[in-house]
Amino acid sequence: MAAVSVRDLAVTYAGVGRDVPALSGMSLEVGDGEPIAIIGPSGCGKSTLLLALAGLLPADAGEVLVGGEAIARPRRRTALILQDFGLLPWKSVAHNAALGLEVRGVDASTRRTVVAEALERLGLAEFAEAYPGELSGGMRQRLALARALALDADLLLMDEPLSALDALTREDLQNLLLGIWQQRRHTSVLVTHSIEEAVFLGRRVVVMSPRPGRVASIVDNPGMGEEGYRETAAFLERCVELRRLLAAEGAFRDATLAGGVR
Repeated sequence: MAAVSVRDLAVTYAGVGRDVPALSGMSLEVGDGEPIAIIGPSGCGKSTLLLALAGLLPADAGEVLVGGEAIARPRRRTALILQDFGLLPWKSVAHNAALGLEVRGVDASTRRTVVAEALERLGLAEFAEAYPGELSGGMRQRLALARALALDADLLLMDEPLSALDALTREDLQNLLLGIWQQRRHTSVLVTHSIEEAVFLGRRVVVMSPRPGRVASIVDNPGMGEEGYRETAAFLERCVELRRLLAAEGAFRDATLAGGVR
């Protein structure tokens, strides 16, 4: 079980001469096997939330639970994919894909089998002995996904994983992420700045407020995963609704900075 509960979460960073609150009163429920997407203004704490979900950042207040258990340290079946993919340039594709298994102490024979299957599934089998610097951006992203698949993660956390890719490669990998979720039905939390990406990959889309971040609104997106969803009127309607909500959050932020909202 990988249901996620975030309850009144607060995280503050210590700055020079002052503290910077990143999250305050953040509460969110994600069902077991549910894919959600999170969008919001820059600096609203989206990445901070993912780090807290991964057990890499302690809470100042509130709590995070996965499968009913409080998260105070990294969890074995949680996979986190960062913007830079988290690859080690001095290790081969196969070794990068096996890193999580090595950390877990999985024996070498099992690692080779599991990694070979993951690389084959993601079209990287012939590059097993290559190095990340020899791969395209899309291939490096596939490698990061292969590492998550090798871990058999039931909770996949993604921090703008496709932001540096060209439009066609990005759409191809969006389709890949959707296909993997449809096969494995893991819980998925995607942080993105792309409204279209959020609607394509999130059964619900969470809109966060300006810093300190909290849930401003949640948009249900029941058509997510349907064949040809990108080309439907419902897809466009969801995108328009989210643009309106994000614009409203921006107006709130601007008014606050100007002293018009307390």
